Amino acid sequence: MARPEISKSRAIANKTLHLCLQILKEHGSQMRGQDVMNEMESRSVFDDYELFVYPKTGYTRWKSVFHFYSIGLIKAGLLIKKKGVWYLTPEGERSLSRSPSDLVDFIDTAYQVWRASNPKSEEEVIDETSEDIQERSDLTLDEMQSRAREGITAYIDSLNAYEFQFLCAALLRGMGYHTPFISPKGRDGGIDIIAYRDPLGTVAPRIKVQVKHRGAASANAEVNQLRGLLSGDGEVGIFISSGGFSSDARNASRSSAKHIELIDMDRFIELWQEFYNKLTDEDKRLLPLEPVYFLSPDE
Repeated sequence: MARPEISKSRAIANKTLHLCLQILKEHGSQMRGQDVMNEMESRSVFDDYELFVYPKTGYTRWKSVFHFYSIGLIKAGLLIKKKGVWYLTPEGERSLSRSPSDLVDFIDTAYQVWRASNPKSEEEVIDETSEDIQERSDLTLDEMQSRAREGITAYIDSLNAYEFQFLCAALLRGMGYHTPFISPKGRDGGIDIIAYRDPLGTVAPRIKVQVKHRGAASANAEVNQLRGLLSGDGEVGIFISSGGFSSDARNASRSSAKHIELIDMDRFIELWQEFYNKLTDEDKRLLPLEPVYFLSPDE
């Protein structure tokens, strides 16, 4: 028997949900959500209907539909989204054996089971017969968080190397550290920031910070260079790289006898948001944030 004709929104779900999980698998089951969206866009062909941009919000239809249906991926236990990073679960990897349409059927069933056990939830039930998902449904918390993270990332990317270095020093001050040394312009190599717990540096840990902005992912040789600069007792290293770190660099950090903490762009933004209220007004102006509050649905 032929499969009944499906709605346009469900056709978008069939096209994108399976691809999302496949991309995550190809990238080690963990990836920034925005990077997943970018790769989905580059690997798919969307028609004019799917590329329509809602005039009031500026959101693209296929992205809004995907975010809406991805609620089912989460409720089915196939996908985890946490602070801008998406994780493919073992159940999600196993579900790739299903066809794209069967996957959407599966998550619909799982969503309905979850919905029945959470009757007070304010989240909408996925409507298989709707020709379109109304614009109010497009304003999902996940999409807004993704757009906010994208804006913060773009702002940081626009900074030059020294501006990003000052931003890193401000974060450390917000975390309660003193920063008596910030490398001046023109200095190349070595330590970019020194941070202490007390003004005189008498209390451990004493932190040496290396900062790298933009460019390729930082390699293990750079991590090893920082490790070589940790000479005294109570010294630890922090490597902040907006371009991220290679797997070899992360292995070098974990195997180091001296503690070296790696902070990539996602971790930096997470820490900046966490300690934002503890920054001075002057430091806040380096990367100003505005809190926006949403009603959080019951989980």
